[in-house]
Amino acid sequence: MRVLLRIARYGMRYPWLLAAAWLSLILATLLQIAVPRLLGTAIDDVLARADTSRLWWLAGAIVLVTALRGVFSYGNQYLAEAVSQRVAYDIRNAFYDKLQRLSFAFHDREHTGNLMSKATVDVEQLRFFINMGMVRSGQMLLLVAGVSVVLLWLDWRLALAALAFVPLVAYRAIAVSRRLRGIWAAVQADTGRMTTVLQENLAGMRVVKAFGADDHEQAKFEAQAAKVMDSSYTAARTQAQNGALMQVFFWAATGLLLWLGGRAVVDGRITLGELAQFILYTSLLVQPIRMMGFLVNTFARAHAAGQRLFEVLDAESPVRDAPEAAPLSNVRGEVAFEQVSFAYRAPGAKASENAHGPSGDAANGAAIGAAGFRPALRDASLRVAPGQRVALLGAPGSGKTTMVNLLARFYDVTSGRVTIDGIDVRDATVASVRRSVGIVQQDVYLFSASVRENIAYGREDAALDDVIAAAKTAQLHDEIMALPQGYDTVVGERGMTLSGGQRQRLSIARTILLDPPILVLDDSTSSVDAATEARIRQAMENVMRGRTTFVIAHRLSSVQGADTVAVLERGRIAEVGAARDLLARGGIYKHIAELQGAPTAAPGPSRAGGAG
Repeated sequence: MRVLLRIARYGMRYPWLLAAAWLSLILATLLQIAVPRLLGTAIDDVLARADTSRLWWLAGAIVLVTALRGVFSYGNQYLAEAVSQRVAYDIRNAFYDKLQRLSFAFHDREHTGNLMSKATVDVEQLRFFINMGMVRSGQMLLLVAGVSVVLLWLDWRLALAALAFVPLVAYRAIAVSRRLRGIWAAVQADTGRMTTVLQENLAGMRVVKAFGADDHEQAKFEAQAAKVMDSSYTAARTQAQNGALMQVFFWAATGLLLWLGGRAVVDGRITLGELAQFILYTSLLVQPIRMMGFLVNTFARAHAAGQRLFEVLDAESPVRDAPEAAPLSNVRGEVAFEQVSFAYRAPGAKASENAHGPSGDAANGAAIGAAGFRPALRDASLRVAPGQRVALLGAPGSGKTTMVNLLARFYDVTSGRVTIDGIDVRDATVASVRRSVGIVQQDVYLFSASVRENIAYGREDAALDDVIAAAKTAQLHDEIMALPQGYDTVVGERGMTLSGGQRQRLSIARTILLDPPILVLDDSTSSVDAATEARIRQAMENVMRGRTTFVIAHRLSSVQGADTVAVLERGRIAEVGAARDLLARGGIYKHIAELQGAPTAAPGPSRAGGAG
């Protein structure tokens, strides 16, 4: 019930629209109740008194009342839809805004298809609840209450007989509602999983085609679609059985009323017109009875949908601004990792998003290696002076990308701290931290927009000259000009119309345009050939000059010119120092150099290092 009340509070944000909708509903219902009264009066005037003088007046009154009822009924439906659409708009925006603000940890474990299902199917169920359940269901209550009062006023004994089925209908509705709630929860969960299969298939279509896995994917989708069909069929069958049983209750009551009412007319207790009113008023109850089954279904679906949506809306992101967080300003680029540990939450782990937070490092540190968490960094310490270049080397999964993710505050540390200019990043606003750290990611994502819009992403107000300058620095300008519409060329979904190297250089141009004081190159030349890599490296020299730069790479050629090399192994910083010193030590760095066929003789003096 709490879920439905919470949904209803969204509707209460529009009190004037709701009040107008309810006023229209009340007037339409009262006019509907007036029609049987007029018909009963007409029957008594004609049959009992043989008086036709009032027939024209009564017929005109019935036509006028019916017309006015139509006007107010239209107003009710229009206003109810206006409220429900506004609520759907609010919830969709709140849902989308929440997704933007949740940390990487949330998105690591949530399937995109399931989130899409919540944003579309589940929001639509809430809209339907506001329209039918919160507003138009009032017609059912008013009709039952109004008809009951009129019937009791006409003849209380016949009224009790006519309304005997109402408690049975109410009991049945409550019982079915509880059952349907679980069924629809399963339907919507199955729909989310089906949407996930569809989304993954469409996103990975090239892989599906390359491996000839069409039949396999078809079978996966059919299996999920079958679950949705079976669950929906069960819900529909339950709803149909409920509706049929309610009809039986109603017509049984009508038969009883006809028998008892006929005897009352013969005995002279009521008139023939009053019996007609009883039958007509009872027939008005057909609509709320039919709506009862429909509303039970609507309430059950809304409850299940609300639970799924509120799971996201109520999710707490551990990466958020502290109460007294202040924005970073005039960043020089001094970076320090001080005994940093971090563990990713494993799928299904029953804990907060990750075993980390801005306080309680000792307790959080105990979570490293605990069940449900995957350790990524252990007691990593590294100090980088402003303007220095640091190369992060290591095998996949050694913790290189995790380090820069903690620097940009995509996650928060489990223990220890990360500082920029001596300020713990958790004491600064998230937005200012991310403005200070520009990342050229290995997995490049481009939007279905023009080349210019993709480069200017994050700086939508950037002038075209600035966009062109960034593209030239990334060695991409000439290739952009060769495109059909130049910078206005739409790159297509995920940038598939560009080559891998072009996408990577566009990502570099995007980061250059942000002009961050701290730059991260996450294996940013992995998708380009040697010649292009050399051109990018030459162009990036000007970009990196004066900036604190972290270069993540697997190839030693990508970290030439680094002041300091940090070699990671299994989440620990195993070696730190200048390249020549590491070669002289004969440790992991030298082993990597030997494997890649790089010179292992100590090179000449390099620029001063600053790691610690």
